[in-house]
Parts: sequence; C-alpha cells; structure tokens
Amino acid sequence: MAATDALIPATISDPVNAAILAVSEDRLSGFQRDPFGAIAAQSGIDAEIVIERIRAMLRAGTIRRVRQTLMATSLARGALVAWQVEPERLDAAFDYLFREDPFSGHVVIRTADPATPGSSYRLWTTLKVPQGFSLRKHAEFLRGQIGAEGVRLMPARKFFALGVGHVRRRGLEPGARADAPAEAMDTTVVELSAREWEVLVALKREFAADELVRDLWRPRADSIGMSLDAFEAVARELQARKVIGRFSTFLEHVKATANQERVTRYNALFHWAVPAGREIEAGREVGRHYVITHAYWREGGPEFRNVNIMAVAHGMEKERVLAHKAAIDEHLREAGIDFGYTNVFWGGRSEIKPSEIVPAAYIAFCRRHGIDPAAMASQSPEPDGGDE
Repeated sequence: MAATDALIPATISDPVNAAILAVSEDRLSGFQRDPFGAIAAQSGIDAEIVIERIRAMLRAGTIRRVRQTLMATSLARGALVAWQVEPERLDAAFDYLFREDPFSGHVVIRTADPATPGSSYRLWTTLKVPQGFSLRKHAEFLRGQIGAEGVRLMPARKFFALGVGHVRRRGLEPGARADAPAEAMDTTVVELSAREWEVLVALKREFAADELVRDLWRPRADSIGMSLDAFEAVARELQARKVIGRFSTFLEHVKATANQERVTRYNALFHWAVPAGREIEAGREVGRHYVITHAYWREGGPEFRNVNIMAVAHGMEKERVLAHKAAIDEHLREAGIDFGYTNVFWGGRSEIKPSEIVPAAYIAFCRRHGIDPAAMASQSPEPDGGDE
C-alpha cells in the first residue's frame, strides 16, 4: 500500500524526486503511450514510485502542472508581446492578462537599466490566437482593456531551443554547450481536422493528481468515445505533423514550494542585435548552450534597438546568470558573429499558464465580451510586429 502524501517527500532536493524531475521536466519528447514507464526507464526508479512521487509533488505545489505539451507555434499564430503601461497600472494590467485572457500565456514584469532602449516596456507576455483569428486585432483589444500606451508584437521567425529542465540545468558551468549547433525550428501553422482537434483537446488537458495512473490515456480516449488504439493512432499522426511537444511535469519555478524551496531565483531575457542575414546562424549558436531554455529569432524593432535574437535563462544567483551570458557573448564572437548591441531584461513578478489555441474557445471568448467573432478574423497577410 502506498504511503500517505504526508509521508512522501515532495521537495526537489530529495534525491529520488530530483532524479525523476531531471527526466520528467523535458526529456519525454512526443507522445508517450506509457510516460511513467519511460520516466522509470530513464531515471532507474520504479514506475509506481515515479507516479507516487509526482502525485505528491503536484499536491504539494512543487509541480504546478502535469500535461502533454503541444508545439503551439504550429497550431496558432503567436508572438512575444511587450506592453508599455504606466507604473500605477502595471499590476492591474498584469492581473487582467493572467486571469482574464485565455490567450496570454507567460505574463512577466521585467526591468532593465533605465537607459536601456525599451526599458519603459515593463510588461511582457506570450500571446497566441487560434487559427483564423487576428493576433494584431486581439492585441489591440487587450491594449484597450489594460490601458497600454504602446505595444510591440514580436512573432517568432525561428525557434532554436524550447525546453525547461530546471533541475538538470543546476550546476552548469558557464559556456557548457552541445557539440553541434541547435536545430532551427519553423513556425508554420498546421491545419487540423475536427477529429484531430478532438484528440488534441483531450491530450492537452492537464492532469489532476488522482488521474496519474500507469494506464494514463485510456480515460482520455474514453472521454471522447474512442478506443485507446485509435486515440494513440491519431496522437502519432499529430506527432508526425510536428504538433506534439513533450509530456512534462512543470515545476513552480518562481514561487517557493515545499519546504520553501525555489527552483530558480532569476529569470533573464537576453537580447542581441546580430547582422541581418546571420540570425539563423546566431540563434543556433545561442541555442546550443545548455543553460538556455528558450531561444528564438524575433524582430525587436526600433523600440528595442533592432535586436533580433532573444533567449531566456534561469538561475539561483544573478552573477551566475550573467556569467552564462558572458560565455555566450564570447562564443558568438569566437564564431565570427558580431553583435552591435546586447542587453538583459530581468524578470520579476511572473505567472505562467498554457495559452488556449482551440478556435471554438476563441469564438466563445468573443461572444462573452460582446465581440463579433467575424470582426476578429485574420487578414492575409497580417502585419507583424510594430507599435500602432
């Protein structure tokens, strides 16, 4: 009989939990028929213990969610968005975007030296809108809701790193990197059938602790009246179309968790302005560094001195994060990639949730807000970025 949750360690410092998390955060790519068996195989820990520990960490808040992630960049138009909001309205704007807008994901208040270009853009979010709807129009709706003076949309042109893995990144030496440059990943949107959307919605819904069982997907297949084999077949098709991400346990990496532990303390958004035409080469060199959780080519525009490579890193000590940044700078120079400008935007208050990407959910959102969904339809082509 399994021990009660109160007796099961739920801290990340527990060696068994650390071994599990080193795999479960970002090492299970694609659709896994038996994700807990896969974690067991890679961690050397029995699958039933894996389930027991993940349940306990989820209930304790050490893990904030367990879910199958999607390659949302392949399913919805998206952008990193910087909002210029008056200081006295900043927290209210943060709350609105986190609590009221299902399409805003990461919501972060960032700071930079006041002399830094773009330092007045304190509020940063990710934003995705489902297929058929306009990213720009939705941003303008949100701008009115939060009273933003300015907004800069920065769609990703390429991605070079997309993985969290905070536990396995602890103790990295500055400059630690893969032997080969990172892959440059596309952001082309894939159209799905109604059946594929039905399976996708069942796949992406996060799991409650009581749902964490070895035969994880059978209840999800049952919920949409599909056999497990048929459900898996569609999931495999979606994986082949590159819309399936990872099965992942997401840690609460900003707030303190069990035993007042923190996974990280500092969240840094690095900016580089590299010569036009060398964005992919530079992004691949940045993305090969193990400390980087996200790296992408985005156009910052004149508001941010035309930066075009951005990356995110986390750490427990600010000086250590800066040492990683210095090592990446030096590596770029050694690779013959100059950059005319670079900077760091530090994260403060932060909340993270998955962005909704289902078209029907956007229609329902519009109707709740008295908006004609047809008025929010995308144009082709739709303008990218800019501050209007």
